[in-house]
Amino acid sequence: MKRYARLSLLLCLGIMAGAFAQKTNKEKVNREDSYVLMDVSYMNDAVFMGRRDSITAPYLLPSIGYYDKSGLFIDATVSYLTSSDEQRVDLFYLTGGYLFDSNNWSGGVSGTAYFYNEESYNVQSEVVADITGLISYDFRLLELSVYGSSYFNKNSSPDIFLGFMADHTFRAFNDHLLFAPRFSVYAGSQYFYEEYYTTSRLGNRKSGSNGQGSGPGGSVDSGTEVTTVQIAEASKFNLLNMELSFPFQYHFDQFILSFTPTWAFPQTPATLTTDTGTFEEDLENVFYWSVGLSYWFNTKKNQ
Repeated sequence: MKRYARLSLLLCLGIMAGAFAQKTNKEKVNREDSYVLMDVSYMNDAVFMGRRDSITAPYLLPSIGYYDKSGLFIDATVSYLTSSDEQRVDLFYLTGGYLFDSNNWSGGVSGTAYFYNEESYNVQSEVVADITGLISYDFRLLELSVYGSSYFNKNSSPDIFLGFMADHTFRAFNDHLLFAPRFSVYAGSQYFYEEYYTTSRLGNRKSGSNGQGSGPGGSVDSGTEVTTVQIAEASKFNLLNMELSFPFQYHFDQFILSFTPTWAFPQTPATLTTDTGTFEEDLENVFYWSVGLSYWFNTKKNQ
């Protein structure tokens, strides 16, 4: 069914465009109509390529998007940090692109501009934009997807990511309930991570608060001011992360209720050289999740 291809595609583009887990809600209900989709999601932590800050970054993410029947779309999202210590608008991002599906093929391209709060400690906080392309083929038993992304950082070279995904959508209750277990593999460079460490991780907190480096991001003492950081693997193309995710959706009338638990298994620990010495990151597996509610409506019938 064509409408489910759009669900899978938007899930892939959402993850790789930094749109976080609330993008799992986005599916074109009727591919012959243009529609508006409004969404409010909650994500318990910000995780990218299996990396996260040692301070949890839970987000409330309201968004609104317009999806034209031609395949063009535009979407705006605000990320509000809800932690007890810091509450603020941490990020605003705007995504636009084009989606298609034909027979068993689906795909698309998207571009995203990121506007982070200067105090953000999000692991992607030095990223300013990305371009992502993806193509999928549905073999019925499995849908396989490959993608390529380029992420542009403030003060360093762009990152290149490639990925592979395999998933299958199970349906129940007359297609009202969807369950789409997915396995993903991510590979790429780590310039974004080097910039993040330079500005946030090792005592350079933009907010002035020091996080402890003993968490999933690395076993580094952040009590000393650090002015320069180099990651030996930053320019190398390595396996970065493997993930298992289990998106659930329930559709009723024009509402979509979603829940997505994810297990990330980060790969290739970073070797960091700072003003005080050389350290090896101690990566740990990460469990994170999101929950959301969406509402869609056609902008014009039979346009």
